[in-house]
Amino acid sequence: MNQVQTIETDANSVETLETAKTPALVLDLAKLDRNIARLQDRLDGFDVTFRPHVKTGKSLEVGKRLFAGGTGPITVSTLAEAEYFAEGGFRDITYAVGLSPDKFARARALVEDGVALSVLIDSVEQARDLVEFASDGGAMPGVLIEIDCDGHRGGLLPDDVTMVTIADILKVGGIDVRGVLTHAGESYGARGGIGLPEAAEAERAAAVAAAELLRATGHAAPVVSVGSTPTAHFARDLTGVTEVRAGVFTFFDLVMHGIGVCEIDDIALSVLATVIGHRREKGWILTDAGWMAMSRDRGTQKHPVDQGYGLVCDIDGKPFDDLIVEDASQEHGIIKARPGSDAAIPDLPIGTRVRILPNHACATGAQHDAYYVIEGDGHAIRAVWPRLRGW
Repeated sequence: MNQVQTIETDANSVETLETAKTPALVLDLAKLDRNIARLQDRLDGFDVTFRPHVKTGKSLEVGKRLFAGGTGPITVSTLAEAEYFAEGGFRDITYAVGLSPDKFARARALVEDGVALSVLIDSVEQARDLVEFASDGGAMPGVLIEIDCDGHRGGLLPDDVTMVTIADILKVGGIDVRGVLTHAGESYGARGGIGLPEAAEAERAAAVAAAELLRATGHAAPVVSVGSTPTAHFARDLTGVTEVRAGVFTFFDLVMHGIGVCEIDDIALSVLATVIGHRREKGWILTDAGWMAMSRDRGTQKHPVDQGYGLVCDIDGKPFDDLIVEDASQEHGIIKARPGSDAAIPDLPIGTRVRILPNHACATGAQHDAYYVIEGDGHAIRAVWPRLRGW
């Protein structure tokens, strides 16, 4: 079990963005709360359960902000997350990654601990393996069958009768078939919001059709689960859906901005870095935040606006004109003007602090052990929230 502790700073703390060790992962609490409220308010207009994905935050403190300081139904991407959040009081968890036999015992242990756990499969082989494991009569999680709504990842097509075979095997083996789950991963290919309502409808229609096939063959399929951050924000109709999942909406990032889901000012996560040098003849500013701090993710590379390894802001979080981390090595970030831009390079002396907005909040967060929590344009670090790592 991963052991992490929250470190709250006291009212007289002198730790600030000017004094914190860099590189550091900075989380703006005001933007986090605003992003959460935005999606929750939108989903309140539909008759669905919200089951947020905690893989982006990987933090109990972030998770509890989703539920006004309490707990609620969540989605996880690793069993380490499931164990960590269960220990923190979250008792209704969906593990939304295909289940392999080496993880059966850990899943069972969570159920034995009182967690209402759902796991994901999409093959007859997995169903048979689960039934064999359950033959000793021990506690077992419920199962969701993964549906492929857009060719992005795993899952069965909505009209594939293999899902009925899977459900039949599980039912005979005494394992609860809870329903279906799909993820509109191809929505990440949208630009400027174009096509997102259509992607959301395709996602909904695929999941509902699959659930109806199961019901027509004697399976209740009470859960019809859909979700991605883009489709959750653009869905116009959720008829037949019982729950919606989304994850990166808590922080947003430059990929979500390019897709058309958020504004730059909505991005709650940044990496605090220090200027460590210059190559003025090349138009370079060097920082101590390389790809070990930012991650290797170049998710905006195919967008109309390529953000390099991240968009550079001043210490207050205000972006400089067309200034990006254009290249990176392990511990060096190379800041330059965006290719093709005639923007002036700002005068940033050695020791200057900058904040860099990430391409992919999940990947950048995974490089760090903790969040340095600020609020709005303040520089005081209100708390240090550890984040989970590992599997």
